[in-house]
Amino acid sequence: MSSSEIGEIHETGEPGEISSDVFHATLHSLRVWDSPLPGFDTAAAPGEPVALFREWFVHAARAGQLEPHTMSLATVDGQGRPDVRTLMLHEADARGWHFASHATSAKGVQLAGRPEAALGFYWPSVGRQVRVRGRVSACGPEESRADLAVRSRGALAAALTGRQSEVLGSVEELARVSAAAWERAGAEPDAPAPTWTRYVLDPAEVEFFQGDAARRHVRLRYSRTAEGCWDRELLWP
Repeated sequence: MSSSEIGEIHETGEPGEISSDVFHATLHSLRVWDSPLPGFDTAAAPGEPVALFREWFVHAARAGQLEPHTMSLATVDGQGRPDVRTLMLHEADARGWHFASHATSAKGVQLAGRPEAALGFYWPSVGRQVRVRGRVSACGPEESRADLAVRSRGALAAALTGRQSEVLGSVEELARVSAAAWERAGAEPDAPAPTWTRYVLDPAEVEFFQGDAARRHVRLRYSRTAEGCWDRELLWP
């Protein structure tokens, strides 16, 4: 079904409800990687993954990828059920991949109970993905506070609001508490947010995926050895 035919299909059912025909026609009309993709010479890849990640990150940003610093964070709860959400990367250095949240949030509680996580980056403009797995550690109060200090007034207001992942009584309650937090963030740019925590994922495994229009995708996996070095191997797509 063509895109023009999709536009002619009428929505049915309740207001705002999309029919199965519209959904499936839209889903199967989508295409990926319609523009030229970069190559990936794995033989020239650096010996450790952070250097390659930084190279790919900057390349994606310069190629016009929107919000290349957004990533998926997967954790596991106390019942062993996986959980995933999207958040922002704050740094990638020799220590690992950095992000932040409230220690009292769902992700914070899950990481406290089982400090292992996975990250996923997808940059469709260049057909690239990066997957990271490893152990997560919480930074101390000073570093966590410094993380928040360099962010916007809105970020501070959200941190001061707190209560992330708790049940919300009404949108009016959110508006009232948020307005008070914004006012405080403007009046006290150094206001403390005690539960705000910076986390670092120390990678045990990092995979770099370069898409290929002919589906001959290139996958390079870095695995940390017991001695702290990195082994590299290619994977079948």
